[in-house]
Amino acid sequence: VQLQASGGGLVQAGGSLRLLCTASGFSFDDYAVGWFRQAPGKEREFVAAINERGRFTDYADSVKGRFTVSRDNAKNTAYLQMSSLKPEDTAVYYCAAGRTWRTIRSEYGIDYWGKGTQVTVSS
Repeated sequence: VQLQASGGGLVQAGGSLRLLCTASGFSFDDYAVGWFRQAPGKEREFVAAINERGRFTDYADSVKGRFTVSRDNAKNTAYLQMSSLKPEDTAVYYCAAGRTWRTIRSEYGIDYWGKGTQVTVSS
């Protein structure tokens, strides 16, 4: 089983990045996907989630209207499109796979965690 976040990098404030979460070794389309982030010295926090078919989504208030989560089950990949980035979005971003999209934000029911990707937003 492997879950890998990628696509991070250095971007100026106001810019955009698209993160990818690539899965292998399990039935990706049976799982909801969540995105989380952890900034230095802070606890990990929920960012966004999407259900198995991509019909339902959930966002943290801090990213609503700026970030969009999506998925392509044919490619075993989920995406996090990040726009209007702010310096406070700087963090390591992780993706996770769980059984229920409604509870992913509380990290309940998560079966798999991926390795993170660094996002740095300069002011």
